[in-house]
Amino acid sequence: MQLIRAIIDTSALRSNLRQIKARAPGSRVMAVVKANAYGHGLVPTALALPEADAFAVARLEEGIALREAGIREAIILLEGVFSAEQLAEAAQHRFEIVVHDPFQVSLLERHRGEHRFVVWLKIDTGMNRLGFRAEDFAAVLARVRALRTPPAEVRVMTHLARADERDCPMTRQQLDRFDALTARLGLARSIGNSAGILGWEGGCGDWVRPGLALYGISPFPRGSSAEFGLIPVMTLASTVITVRRVPKGETVGYGGAWTAPRDSRIAIVAGGYGDGLLRSLANGAPVLVNGRRASLVGRVAMDMIAVDVSELAEVEVGTRCVLWGRGLEVTEVAAHAGTIPYELLCGVRARVPRETI
Repeated sequence: MQLIRAIIDTSALRSNLRQIKARAPGSRVMAVVKANAYGHGLVPTALALPEADAFAVARLEEGIALREAGIREAIILLEGVFSAEQLAEAAQHRFEIVVHDPFQVSLLERHRGEHRFVVWLKIDTGMNRLGFRAEDFAAVLARVRALRTPPAEVRVMTHLARADERDCPMTRQQLDRFDALTARLGLARSIGNSAGILGWEGGCGDWVRPGLALYGISPFPRGSSAEFGLIPVMTLASTVITVRRVPKGETVGYGGAWTAPRDSRIAIVAGGYGDGLLRSLANGAPVLVNGRRASLVGRVAMDMIAVDVSELAEVEVGTRCVLWGRGLEVTEVAAHAGTIPYELLCGVRARVPRETI
């Protein structure tokens, strides 16, 4: 009997990609698979998406892992490279590179290789994280166009800071700034993250970069995946390992963080912060037990959680539970931990087996 496992539904992954393409019909899709594909498994995720036009990773090592697995589609390094050696490796593996800092332009100017990169110039329109400010962009573009080894293509991109807030004016301001700088350049443009694609007119560009939506999760805090035709790809499933009776007034777990308000039946479920559940998950966080909702009680431990199943019949050793996924959106669980779904998904530990279906 396998206790806790992350079940990865590749048919859901492909369905989500089709939904994204339908919502951005004029755009090519750069599937974001950085951070181990948001916890879903870097290589299996990429192999399951032959219809993606390209893959986006954060770092060189992620891109190399994809090439070694046989991925031949374009791979974009979202953080770029930071040394001459990394630039040479990027050329060897035919990676496209994001350039967001003058130092990276200098690396390209000193480069003497024959490989012609596809260069993505990143413009900071308000995120204030990576990218060239508007007043510096023209000079940077001129330097890149004058490289000794000219780029195969220059493209431009920006990143939206608050697109998940549908009533926030900042996103429209960012889109307008980007449009003012790039609309007449004749260069391919990339704007849309998941929230930009799903929530904003003009938020896509020639290339979109879906992350969270690709994995079947709404990027909006109060949205549901079904609202956009998305299907959760990961189901974090587990198993009851014992059922206990706890008399009224007794506590459960470390620190006595929960006191039984009545005579209770408590299921102990495999899975804890050693697997990626957050210790900050509060009493009352939902768990599906045999497909029915129950509540977490007491503190998350390293390997176990406790769930109040007093109202549920037929709960025993081996009963299946869902910690998040099909039937229980990870966004709801994350809210009970005071965090966002990205952290839960990316935090699933290596010791949790992935089952790809």
